[in-house]
Order: sequence, then C-alpha cells, then structure tokens
Amino acid sequence: MIRAMVVGAGGYIGGELLRLLLGHPDVEVTAAVSAGSAGRRVDGVHPNLRGVTDLIFAGAADPGRCEVLFSAWGHRRAMRELPVLLRAGTTVIDLSGDFRLADPLQYAHYYGEPQLRPDLLAEFVTGLPETHRKQLVDAARISVPGCMATAAILALRPVLRAGLVTGEVWVDARTGSSGSGRLPSEANVHAERSGAMRIVAPFGHRHEAEIEQAVDCPVRMTVTGVEAVRGVQVVCRAALADGADLRAVRAAYRTRYADEPFVRVVAERRGLHRLPEPKLLIGSNFCDVGFAVDEPRRTGMFVAALDNLVKGGAGNAVQCMNIRFGLPERRGLEFTGLHPN
Repeated sequence: MIRAMVVGAGGYIGGELLRLLLGHPDVEVTAAVSAGSAGRRVDGVHPNLRGVTDLIFAGAADPGRCEVLFSAWGHRRAMRELPVLLRAGTTVIDLSGDFRLADPLQYAHYYGEPQLRPDLLAEFVTGLPETHRKQLVDAARISVPGCMATAAILALRPVLRAGLVTGEVWVDARTGSSGSGRLPSEANVHAERSGAMRIVAPFGHRHEAEIEQAVDCPVRMTVTGVEAVRGVQVVCRAALADGADLRAVRAAYRTRYADEPFVRVVAERRGLHRLPEPKLLIGSNFCDVGFAVDEPRRTGMFVAALDNLVKGGAGNAVQCMNIRFGLPERRGLEFTGLHPN
C-alpha cells in the first residue's frame, strides 16, 4: 500500500483528493491536514465521505508518515511552506500555481508577487501525463497544471505539433464556481453568481502563461465564470496553416490520442452532444477534446471539456501518482461520469 498524505485537505481540491485516494485500492491515507479544521472529522467538512472514513483533520504535516504528499495549498502558500516538507525526501505532488512556470519573471508578472523559491523550479516535472509521461516515471517533485490550462493544452497540442495552425491562438474559457475555491467572496455568493455569465479575466489570466509555456506559441485568453458549480470548457481559435483541412485535423487528433486512457475525441456531425461539454464529465477524470473547421475562412476551432476538480486537479494528480509508483493509470479513476445529471 502507498501511504499518502493530503495537506490543504479542507478545500474543494483537498476533498476530491481524499475522495479518490480513499477509494483507491493501493493507497492508505495516513493524514488529512488542515489548520483551519484541525480536530474536526473529515466527513464533517466533506459530507460526501460519510461512512467512508473516520479520519480527523490534523493541524500539521509529518511527511515521514507517507510515501507521497499531495499539496492542495493555494498559490503563494505552497512556495512558503512546501520547501520545509521537501526535505523529507517524500514524493510531492503540488496542485498550486507556485511551481508551474519555469520562468520566475513570468510568475511575478501573472501572480503579482515574486517567486520566492526559483531555486526549486527545475526540480518539478509538469504533472500532465499526456505530455510528460516519461518524466513522471521517476519524478520526485510534480506540479499539476491549472484546470483551464490542462484543457487548452490538450485541445491544442495535436494541431500545433502537426503544424496545422499558425499565428496567435485565442482561448475562450468558461468555468464553474468551484474553480474559485471554498473560501467565500462577494463574487461567489448566490445572489451574484446565479444566472451570471461574468467575464472575470478579459486578458492576462494566469493560465495563459501555462498554455504558452506548453504549446510554444502566442496565446491570448479570456475567462468567463458561468453558473455551473463544476466544469471547464475551452474554445480555442486559430488560423489554419497552408494545406490544413478537416481531414488533417481529424487525423492529428485520432493519432495523438489513440492510446490515451483519459482523453476522448468528440467531434460528431450530428446529434445533441457533438462537441465536448463538461456536464457529461462531472466526477470523472476524462478530458473530451474536439474540433470544427471552417475551410473557406481558413479557421479552426478546438474544444476541450473536463471537471475542473478531477482531470483539472485531483484526478490528474492521482493519475500522476499511479505513473510514479508503477500502477495502471486508470487505477482508482474508473468513474465515467453521469448522464443525465
């Protein structure tokens, strides 16, 4: 059994990590750490775990009690507190934004404060199996990408790698309220959020930098908050390169994702669910990707959808753990989502 610990376990991502790890046949959860909930039962904060665990939240982490430590701390806190825990030699999988960007100047630009531990950046492998599977096999430090970044990267890489698009890419992302975390804010109260389609970042969202770093082309990103609780959908638009057409785009997607356990190509010509939509993916670790091509106008549209708390966070982290410890990638992540829901 792999002994696992979750720090920042009181939040939404922390709760998803606990849900997945407690149901994983090869994992023993040794501790759930949350300073704000220390002494409380885990199922008092995460009621979906009633009858599943008797864990009590701990107030501090002891990495000596585990082989893998999942960090669900928020941005800025991770780079302040994780370095102490890294000394234990435990495999660390971080879900904050603090170790995602290789360039500390980019971090300062997008996060609004200096990267305090640039010396650690080279130690972290990007926690996206579809792009870094070989590096994850023996990685001791793993940084899971952001939810919207994960979706956009998986939508864009097939056509960019095949040279089928050119120039700047525009990413239009839509996200549910759980992406803002558990802490209350004026923007997330029901009276403000219900029925809203609010553009929360017209330009310069921090995930823009992650996407650019991964796909190596200019990216401009807009983010809209929608009424859903869970789910991310990205619609990416770019100019088609000379010679690119629908057949070439379809072939690029089919070839790239033929053997991926959690990426499905969804681009149907008819029916209700013709392109990826997050509602069908809630609770699952799948990312659905799809495309549409306007050949006369030489434009491609590339779409991806996922559950921001699972494939966009905790599920991706568990998938990375499976690779790191030599387990089948699907282990503990078999849930397919619900329809209808």
